[in-house]
Amino acid sequence: MDYKQPISVLVIVHTPDLKVLLLERVDFQDAWQSVTGSKESDEILADTARREVFEETGLNASQFTLRDWQLSSDFEIYELWRHRYAPGVTTNTEHVFSLEIPTSIDIVLSEREHRRFRWVDWNIAAEMVFSPSNAEAIRRLPERIGH
Repeated sequence: MDYKQPISVLVIVHTPDLKVLLLERVDFQDAWQSVTGSKESDEILADTARREVFEETGLNASQFTLRDWQLSSDFEIYELWRHRYAPGVTTNTEHVFSLEIPTSIDIVLSEREHRRFRWVDWNIAAEMVFSPSNAEAIRRLPERIGH
């Protein structure tokens, strides 16, 4: 079995007026989140961010402004998903990015990962996400993009 690397990206997809894209997971009902995903092989983190955005939304991140926040945090991997990692791995390091697109648009969901999406104001998005690190990153969004 190929195990996931315990290094991931969190990509907050947003509009200039701070509408944030949230995705609901298929394997965890009512669990809303931003785009997330693990680094593969030796890819650089920005490439991980672009790949995950495309896989989860169909958006080509290279056409928009991708910002590497140079911010990371460690968190305990939820028990539900630990089987995806090598035995004994319980902590993941998550690197934060944001992707600004011109307007809230329909996206193409990865049906194996997400059941629906919503565009919501950043402050509401911060309350909706299940992950504390995701919520904290969304709360930092206005300052990070100069609002």
